[in-house]
Amino acid sequence: MPGRQELPSTVARSSKKAQRTWIKAHDSAVETYGEGERSHRTAFSALKHSFEKVGDHWEPKDHKGPSDSQAARSTPKRGRTAGGVDAHASKQHLYDLAKELDVPGRSTMTKQELVEAIDKANRKKTRARASSSR
Repeated sequence: MPGRQELPSTVARSSKKAQRTWIKAHDSAVETYGEGERSHRTAFSALKHSFEKVGDHWEPKDHKGPSDSQAARSTPKRGRTAGGVDAHASKQHLYDLAKELDVPGRSTMTKQELVEAIDKANRKKTRARASSSR
Protein backbone atom coordinates (compact mmCIF):
# COMPACT_ATOMS: atom_id res chain seq x y z
CA MET A 1 0.00 0.00 0.00
CA PRO A 2 1.43 3.42 -0.83
CA GLY A 3 2.98 5.32 2.06
CA ARG A 4 0.48 8.16 1.75
CA GLN A 5 -2.32 5.75 2.74
CA GLU A 6 -0.27 4.23 5.58
CA LEU A 7 0.87 7.57 7.03
CA PRO A 8 0.95 7.38 10.86
CA SER A 9 -1.06 10.09 12.64
CA THR A 10 2.02 11.65 14.24
CA VAL A 11 3.59 12.09 10.80
CA ALA A 12 0.32 13.36 9.32
CA ARG A 13 0.36 16.16 11.94
CA SER A 14 3.91 17.10 10.95
CA SER A 15 5.35 19.28 8.19
CA LYS A 16 4.98 18.37 4.53
CA LYS A 17 8.73 17.64 4.41
CA ALA A 18 8.43 15.12 7.26
CA GLN A 19 5.51 13.50 5.46
CA ARG A 20 7.45 13.31 2.18
CA THR A 21 10.46 11.81 3.97
CA TRP A 22 8.37 9.07 5.59
CA ILE A 23 6.39 8.32 2.41
CA LYS A 24 9.45 8.13 0.16
CA ALA A 25 11.33 5.86 2.58
CA HIS A 26 8.26 3.67 3.15
CA ASP A 27 7.54 3.22 -0.55
CA SER A 28 11.18 2.40 -1.28
CA ALA A 29 11.23 -0.12 1.58
CA VAL A 30 8.03 -1.75 0.29
CA GLU A 31 9.72 -2.26 -3.09
CA THR A 32 12.70 -3.85 -1.34
CA TYR A 33 11.14 -5.78 1.56
CA GLY A 34 7.43 -5.90 0.74
CA GLU A 35 4.54 -4.61 2.87
CA GLY A 36 4.72 -4.87 6.60
CA GLU A 37 6.46 -3.91 9.79
CA ARG A 38 9.95 -3.81 8.27
CA SER A 39 8.87 -1.12 5.81
CA HIS A 40 7.42 0.96 8.63
CA ARG A 41 10.57 0.58 10.77
CA THR A 42 12.69 1.62 7.79
CA ALA A 43 10.51 4.69 7.15
CA PHE A 44 10.70 5.77 10.79
CA SER A 45 14.46 5.27 10.80
CA ALA A 46 14.76 7.59 7.79
CA LEU A 47 12.47 10.13 9.44
CA LYS A 48 14.55 10.09 12.64
CA HIS A 49 17.64 11.21 10.73
CA SER A 50 16.18 14.67 10.13
CA PHE A 51 13.27 14.96 12.59
CA GLU A 52 12.57 14.34 16.25
CA LYS A 53 9.26 13.64 17.91
CA VAL A 54 7.96 16.48 20.06
CA GLY A 55 4.63 15.74 21.69
CA ASP A 56 2.28 14.38 19.03
CA HIS A 57 4.21 15.41 15.90
CA TRP A 58 7.70 15.52 14.35
CA GLU A 59 9.90 18.64 14.17
CA PRO A 60 13.16 19.22 12.26
CA LYS A 61 16.36 18.51 14.19
CA ASP A 62 19.20 21.00 14.43
CA HIS A 63 21.54 18.44 12.88
CA LYS A 64 21.04 15.42 10.66
CA GLY A 65 21.95 11.95 11.79
CA PRO A 66 20.56 8.95 13.64
CA SER A 67 18.62 9.75 16.78
CA ASP A 68 19.55 6.62 18.70
CA SER A 69 21.58 3.43 18.32
CA GLN A 70 18.64 1.63 16.73
CA ALA A 71 18.23 4.31 14.05
CA ALA A 72 21.98 4.15 13.35
CA ARG A 73 21.68 0.56 12.06
CA SER A 74 21.70 0.14 8.31
CA THR A 75 18.83 -2.34 8.59
CA PRO A 76 16.49 -1.51 11.47
CA LYS A 77 15.30 -4.47 13.50
CA ARG A 78 13.12 -5.05 16.50
CA GLY A 79 14.49 -3.55 19.65
CA ARG A 80 14.33 -0.61 21.99
CA THR A 81 14.37 2.86 20.46
CA ALA A 82 14.16 6.31 21.96
CA GLY A 83 10.73 6.71 20.34
CA GLY A 84 11.77 9.56 18.10
CA VAL A 85 13.63 11.46 20.82
CA ASP A 86 17.07 12.54 19.62
CA ALA A 87 19.14 10.67 22.22
CA HIS A 88 22.33 12.13 20.70
CA ALA A 89 21.21 15.73 21.33
CA SER A 90 22.83 17.81 24.05
CA LYS A 91 21.53 17.58 27.58
CA GLN A 92 20.49 21.24 27.34
CA HIS A 93 18.39 20.53 24.23
CA LEU A 94 16.75 17.58 25.98
CA TYR A 95 16.13 19.73 29.05
CA ASP A 96 14.51 22.42 26.89
CA LEU A 97 12.24 19.81 25.27
CA ALA A 98 11.33 18.41 28.69
CA LYS A 99 10.47 21.92 29.81
CA GLU A 100 8.30 22.46 26.71
CA LEU A 101 6.52 19.17 27.47
CA ASP A 102 6.22 20.09 31.18
CA VAL A 103 8.11 17.00 32.41
CA PRO A 104 8.24 17.08 36.22
CA GLY A 105 11.64 16.65 37.92
CA ARG A 106 13.58 17.47 34.77
CA SER A 107 16.18 19.62 36.54
CA THR A 108 17.61 16.64 38.45
CA MET A 109 17.51 14.10 35.61
CA THR A 110 20.48 12.59 33.83
CA LYS A 111 20.61 12.74 30.04
CA GLN A 112 19.26 9.17 29.73
CA GLU A 113 16.46 9.93 32.19
CA LEU A 114 15.52 13.00 30.14
CA VAL A 115 15.36 10.88 26.96
CA GLU A 116 13.08 8.36 28.69
CA ALA A 117 10.88 11.06 30.26
CA ILE A 118 10.49 12.90 26.93
CA ASP A 119 9.61 9.62 25.19
CA LYS A 120 6.97 8.95 27.87
CA ALA A 121 5.56 12.49 27.55
CA ASN A 122 5.46 12.16 23.75
CA ARG A 123 3.56 8.86 23.95
CA LYS A 124 1.12 10.40 26.44
CA LYS A 125 0.42 13.38 24.16
CA THR A 126 -0.01 11.09 21.14
CA ARG A 127 -2.50 8.89 23.04
CA ALA A 128 -4.41 11.95 24.24
CA ARG A 129 -4.57 13.35 20.71
CA ALA A 130 -5.74 10.02 19.31
CA SER A 131 -8.49 9.61 21.90
CA SER A 132 -9.73 13.19 21.43
CA SER A 133 -10.08 12.75 17.67
CA ARG A 134 -12.36 9.74 17.96
